[in-house]
Amino acid sequence: MDRNAEFKRWKAQGLSKADLSRKGSVDEDVVELVQLLNGREQYFTTSSCAGRIILLDGIVALKKANGDAILKFEPLILHVQCRQLQDAQILHSVAIDSGFRNSGITVGKRGKTMLAIRSTHGLEVPLSHKGKLMVTEEYIDFLLKIANQKMEENKKRIERFYNCLQHALEKETITNSHPKEKIKDKNNSSYTHQKKRNPEACGKCIEENDKELENDDDPGISVTIFPEDY
Repeated sequence: MDRNAEFKRWKAQGLSKADLSRKGSVDEDVVELVQLLNGREQYFTTSSCAGRIILLDGIVALKKANGDAILKFEPLILHVQCRQLQDAQILHSVAIDSGFRNSGITVGKRGKTMLAIRSTHGLEVPLSHKGKLMVTEEYIDFLLKIANQKMEENKKRIERFYNCLQHALEKETITNSHPKEKIKDKNNSSYTHQKKRNPEACGKCIEENDKELENDDDPGISVTIFPEDY
């Protein structure tokens, strides 16, 4: 089967599946991002989580914990199937520049190219052990403040990623439509319109994130080859 035709079949099947998450719908903070990706012929999302702060113990209140309670913040994680490696590389580059430095690409021998978009600014702290609270309430309040700050930063990165992705995809469309015109005049009406609609230009993503991400892991592309039946 033609590779493009097979990808279209995968996409149709993927988007027709019911949402099996507890919430039953896409998180509000990533709805526009998911719609943007699914609206492009070369991408579709297979799973998403905008980020969450959770207390792991299955309890009503921390003081009633009878096991090992853990406070955990998980940032955005988004899985996207891409038509080909080149499409994945474009998306990967935008993700890295927007702050999601732990993103990576996996390639299956059958041709499935997946991109996992994620970052490294998570938080996981044990609070109790065998039912005994190991930290003070003051420290718990401090952790909650940190977790909420991380959530706000996570939302900013999602918004930045959406704006930069929108810019990159429109640039790609223009390039594909006019392959001989590699560089567009900044006075071009389409460029001006883009700047007005997305005030946070993509070109500033790296500059804005260099300081906050300087201690993150190496953002090099991670490509894993899966077995034939993947």
